[in-house]
Amino acid sequence: MAVSPVALRPRVLLLNASLAGDQGNTAVLLARARRLLARSATVDALTLADNPASFADLRPRLASAQGLLIGTGTHWDSWSSVLQDFLEQATPAEGTALWLGKPVACVVSEHSTGGKGVLSRLQGVLVTLGCFLPPMSGLVLSRAAVLAARHSPDPVAARDFWCADDLRVVCHNLAEAARITSSGTTGRPPRWRAWPVDRTDFAARWLDPAG
Repeated sequence: MAVSPVALRPRVLLLNASLAGDQGNTAVLLARARRLLARSATVDALTLADNPASFADLRPRLASAQGLLIGTGTHWDSWSSVLQDFLEQATPAEGTALWLGKPVACVVSEHSTGGKGVLSRLQGVLVTLGCFLPPMSGLVLSRAAVLAARHSPDPVAARDFWCADDLRVVCHNLAEAARITSSGTTGRPPRWRAWPVDRTDFAARWLDPAG
């Protein structure tokens, strides 16, 4: 029996864990992600800062999602306090079907520094809960990188910075992973994507010895 294309669309939950809720930079990133994911998935969205519900109340929405995209800002080299509270409440569910093998992606916004450490530690926590990380499913977008790309006299030099366009790769790979886990079979092999990588200039000397 043929399976309809609608039935093959995985359900993905966008979890906005920013302190600024729907008014911050993370919300802008997640709105873009929603448009990208909507091409191949059924998308739900939840904003923790604007939702007083407990983890137990949110659990049914988490359970129905076959993929998860978490967004947070960077606060003193860490994620938001609302995300910390969420993760602490999630502790009793560690290693259960709620998380086990569920693909998850992360987007982190930052002003200038600290976001990469936040991303790496958050991914480590999610793997410990039981989640599965698709390739290239973590992104840090900083104001510094946006300004560098916008004003750099050498646009090529800024290509190796994470940028908003890299969100396409994150969303594509998350949707591919969710498709596999939701259908219970690989069907066709996953078609992973990669963002541009500097393979020629990565060892270049960019500090001027003259100061």
